[in-house]
Amino acid sequence: ARPAGGSRAVPPVGGRTQDQASTGAPPPPEGTHLIPAYPAAERAVRALAQAVAYGQWRRDAADPGKVPEYDDIDERGAAALIEGLLSRGQGLTLGTAETCDLLGTYGIHVHRALPAPDPGTAAEAARTLGYPVALKATAPHLRHRADLGGVRLDLADEEQLRRAYTELTELFGAPEELRPVVQRMAPRGVDTVVRAVIDPAAGAVLSFGLAGAPSQLLGDMAHRLIPVADRDATSLVRSIRTAPLLFGWRGSAPVDTPALEELMLRVSRLVDDHPEVVAVTLEPVVVAPRGVSVLGASVRLAPPPARDDLGPRTLPVY
Repeated sequence: ARPAGGSRAVPPVGGRTQDQASTGAPPPPEGTHLIPAYPAAERAVRALAQAVAYGQWRRDAADPGKVPEYDDIDERGAAALIEGLLSRGQGLTLGTAETCDLLGTYGIHVHRALPAPDPGTAAEAARTLGYPVALKATAPHLRHRADLGGVRLDLADEEQLRRAYTELTELFGAPEELRPVVQRMAPRGVDTVVRAVIDPAAGAVLSFGLAGAPSQLLGDMAHRLIPVADRDATSLVRSIRTAPLLFGWRGSAPVDTPALEELMLRVSRLVDDHPEVVAVTLEPVVVAPRGVSVLGASVRLAPPPARDDLGPRTLPVY
């Protein structure tokens, strides 16, 4: 009978077959060849796929890519800003303006979101930003939850804006509970999320996934150690199960994945250059057919954790 996996020892002509996997017999005589044996074709295909993946990993390890340089990064400006902010305390989550200023030093531009505590202020904010605009409730239970009705998009004029404001307050309560903001509309695309965090075991980690249910409910996120090289960013975008949505699934327009990869490389540089940046979340990041739009961002600063090694944790390649 064929063993349920493993290898079958096939001796030279005239010898006797020994099955080490099932009998625990001594090593076969010199000149014996081991032939993999599987109970089903599916298992053989799975093993072959793992061998191919391992070969690809070996090739990638031999050529890990490079960490690109960007002329518009202001590393010294970011360091001075971080030092000034941390002088207030041991750790803090930055406000909206501070977050935009820090990210801007690394060429990461966040769409402005102006507070709208009443309909008149909302109309003034829309005139400042320019129509069309979006009206969003930013209360914790409604934030990033367009499915609950806390976001109204493509408001073309003041009449539509005021009507949407009234509908939101009738549905969810007073403005002080909703914390509404007005934001200029971004080009349509695929909503994604980019995060960086300091993991106690692995060090700095960059994560990517689609915004909403794919990442929150299904855990469809991919991760890479920081600093991220250009090849890492390319593979990161393609590692999630929902990646086909970025590349023209079912006839939809492919989105600008090179711009998305550049955004992730900039986040990686920020965290790698400044270990005081212990957490970054960009959500949602709308990836359009041309360009990306960062519609929400948060940054947390803290004194860097003590470490006795340098760089990301790696395995040796033999």
